[in-house]
Amino acid sequence: METSLMNASPEAFDEIRPYRDEEVREVVERLTKDAEFKKAILRFKFPKLANSLLALPLAWLVGRELSKRLAKINTIHDLQVYVESYMAEMIANTTQGFSVEGLENLKADESYLFISNHRDIAMDPAFVNYALHVKGRNTVRIAIGDNLLKKNYVNDLMRLNKSFIVQRSAKGVRQMMAAFNLLSRYIHHSIKEENHSIWIAQKEGRAKDGIDRTDPAIIKMFYMAEKKSGKSFGECIAGLKIVPVALSYEYDPLDIDKSRELVQIEQEGHYAKSEFEDITSIAQGIAGFKGKVQVAFGQPLGKNYADADAVAAEVDRQIRQLYKLYPSNYLALEALNEAEDFTIPTFDARTKAEFTQRLATCPEDYKQQWLKLYANPVKNYLGRL
Repeated sequence: METSLMNASPEAFDEIRPYRDEEVREVVERLTKDAEFKKAILRFKFPKLANSLLALPLAWLVGRELSKRLAKINTIHDLQVYVESYMAEMIANTTQGFSVEGLENLKADESYLFISNHRDIAMDPAFVNYALHVKGRNTVRIAIGDNLLKKNYVNDLMRLNKSFIVQRSAKGVRQMMAAFNLLSRYIHHSIKEENHSIWIAQKEGRAKDGIDRTDPAIIKMFYMAEKKSGKSFGECIAGLKIVPVALSYEYDPLDIDKSRELVQIEQEGHYAKSEFEDITSIAQGIAGFKGKVQVAFGQPLGKNYADADAVAAEVDRQIRQLYKLYPSNYLALEALNEAEDFTIPTFDARTKAEFTQRLATCPEDYKQQWLKLYANPVKNYLGRL
């Protein structure tokens, strides 16, 4: 007899779930009074004044402006409609075009488990959500690691925007297994009981080297909730309606930062993040130039999979095929002299000049790694990684 994980009350997921509509006003009011949140806005909008004598009156003005702008935010939908205008503005100002493929193959009234490659902390799920929203589809609930939620205001902001928490900081085997089991149950509950889609990255952390690979441990976590249900592994996978998603950026706003980190790890064996590095990365990813951006949705996985490795391989295969290769990818491969027997497409002088100018902004010590970041998707597509 199947054990129903869905018998759990909604309160069972309070520790990790997104906020509900009835909680929105309280959280919004809390944010407008949060001193750290206002200080973070000051640092972003007025970096030269954030530590000056004007900081206190400016923080008061920020709080008043927040209260005014968020006065009509009473539900999660209200917030996402509010955010939509900023997304449209961001796309207009930081990209040279945003395209969506494959969504027509997915049913509008069904929920899915979207597994995507991971290049940007905030923009990956934001672009997926925007692609769904402009087509009249429901947006997703977003898996986010608790390592990004060290500040109370960040926790509130993320959970207001339909994020749920992946408890990566759990210590010890027993605590980690309990956290993964709760996460697995929540994903099943969201998709099957609440008909609400989920977005999750294919592995922990961004693919800073441009190589997209699915961690089989993520797939094993999905299965945990139904391990004792009597269902086969394949049936469990089919029931989740897993859809691979490929996010392709012509240019990465954090390409130099990622290259520097990888070079430092290679030379020194480790890399230590600064206190506000993740928050800075989020802001830089939002505001930085991205060139063309594409979100491509794949086909839902069926039940013919024996284990997590087989599922991971299929997700990788689809993402590899869906990934949009841009001139930046081909020109980086050419610059590395690794084209071998592969013919690089021909690009106009303007496109080449743009790439050359971008490369010139990278410090000499990191250029080789920078080029690899852009070239690796081509090598991955060709099966050379």
